[in-house]
Amino acid sequence: MRTAGATGGFPRRMPRVYGAVMSIRRLPDHLVNQIAAGEVVERPANALKELVENAVDAGARRVVVDLEEGGRRLIRVTDDGCGMTPDEIRLALERHATSKLPSDDLATIRTLGFRGEALPSIASVARFDIASRPADAASGWRVVVDNSQLVQDAPAALNPGTRVAVEDLFGRLPARLKFLKSERAELAACVDIVRRLAMAHPAVAFTLTHNGRTLFQSAAQAGDLFAAGAGRLADVLGVEFADNALAVDLARDGLRLTGFAGLPTYSRGVGDHQFLFVDGRPVRDRLLLGAIRAAYQDVLAHDRFPVVALFLETPEGFVDVNVHPTKAEVRFADPGLVRGLIVGGLKHALREHGQRTATTVSSAALGAFRPLNAPLSAPPRPSTPAMAEWTLAYNTPGAGAGLAQPALTPFMPGARAAESMPAVEPAAPAAESYPLGAACAQIANTYIVAETDDGGMVIVDQHAAHERLVYERMKAALAAGGVKRQVLLLPEVVELDLIAADALETRADELAALGLVVERFGPSAVLVREAPALLGQADIIGLVRDLADEIVHLGEALSLTEKLHEVCATMACHGSVRSGRRLSPAEMNALLREMEATPNSGQCNHGRPTWLKLGAGDIEKLFGRR
Repeated sequence: MRTAGATGGFPRRMPRVYGAVMSIRRLPDHLVNQIAAGEVVERPANALKELVENAVDAGARRVVVDLEEGGRRLIRVTDDGCGMTPDEIRLALERHATSKLPSDDLATIRTLGFRGEALPSIASVARFDIASRPADAASGWRVVVDNSQLVQDAPAALNPGTRVAVEDLFGRLPARLKFLKSERAELAACVDIVRRLAMAHPAVAFTLTHNGRTLFQSAAQAGDLFAAGAGRLADVLGVEFADNALAVDLARDGLRLTGFAGLPTYSRGVGDHQFLFVDGRPVRDRLLLGAIRAAYQDVLAHDRFPVVALFLETPEGFVDVNVHPTKAEVRFADPGLVRGLIVGGLKHALREHGQRTATTVSSAALGAFRPLNAPLSAPPRPSTPAMAEWTLAYNTPGAGAGLAQPALTPFMPGARAAESMPAVEPAAPAAESYPLGAACAQIANTYIVAETDDGGMVIVDQHAAHERLVYERMKAALAAGGVKRQVLLLPEVVELDLIAADALETRADELAALGLVVERFGPSAVLVREAPALLGQADIIGLVRDLADEIVHLGEALSLTEKLHEVCATMACHGSVRSGRRLSPAEMNALLREMEATPNSGQCNHGRPTWLKLGAGDIEKLFGRR
């Protein structure tokens, strides 16, 4: 039987009373620290991040992290930094006490930690054990705090440096404890934190263990910025990434962007391998992630994510890092400048190495070969004299070596789609070698096989390759001759807010250069009179609203450029030579030469590789010769 006042068998929650007269009181310190911990420490990875950042700020050259049960049972960080005196340890456990702001200026922060709330917040929700010793001290000092209660404050024996242990995190807060994820998920988050901080500081040695098993270890890296960074990235992401990464180094208006960007054909299905750092601080910023997506939009499929590790250095006062307690978000004084630097730097690196494809592509192709156990049958005899002549020519030693064409010859396939392949006369070897070699044969009227001067074999997907060539030609034509405009029969009126309408009006000349002619129409609307002819029957209203949002928030009109490029990509796909089209030797070699001279020709518009190479050593492995 339901009780009175109950609904659906459950007791009715008492209504909240707002506006009740209550006296103002000061919250106790332990409750204040717990409230602060709710902002700073949501899971073990947050506590680990604060402790490792403190170790790096202390000048540590070696950091050892020990975890148990994904960090819920134990987080211990040991470093060889400058250490602290007993008074400094006690002061560090008080709220808003820090050594990171000597000038009291939040605009000149150059340390990882600076808010002075991490240690007391962690100590309020766990058993916190800190021991430290400066290099010039005879012994160390240890302080133990159990959920804000002081337990021990006494001398301790330890090496110079600091050791901090966090035990039983949220053990006395079951409401917080139940929101933690599984041990594996919490461990993965902790590992990610250590990896990101290790990438940002290659001169510091890192070791991470979990339940006594070493999960990550990287020695301190020596050398200049790129040498040390490449060595640490190889330890964190593997040698495979180092073999498929492009160096990025670009400076503009006081900003500098460095790091490494993965080849488009070396991509992932999720974006968990995009590592971004601002002034040595790991961040997760939507502006930076959007810039990476824009830089790769022409060379990567929409459901794939590039692998990048980018480091942005800024002048003092350009970045506000005091945006969020976790310090994972930042705010830039000029977001458009940052976005343009990242997009320009990545595109320049991709364009300079556009003919490369990932080594994993060739490795996968090599792994696809399997010994043939079935007996070989005799090949069928050619059905026509022309085909017999062609087969003889391509089986003649040296027949393909002289097929190289001048690099200036554009690939313009003729209309002889169904004609037989003409006979190829043996010719003398080419005087000049080419990166993609000389065409030897065509397989299934789809793939071109070429031989390089070092005895390797290159296989080219003719449709994917020509699709990229046509796309790059169309983009170049757009840039050189402008975008053709089409007058709308009935101008479109787009309703916006006042700020968005002002933003579009100030960029009207820029939009007109891209083929979109807009003018102010009342206080909060714009009138669209002309649109790019390439877009056809596009959603003009939706496009204009997207452009207004981008100009207001990013200072750039990106959607229109992306739309134009998408149309060009679609036209290139339909206008390129199709699979199943038979090509003459001259056409095949012209295609190879134009690929060598075209940016981003290593992948098609959808991010698939256009060619792969098997070196002479790879071919020898197939036959057990090495």
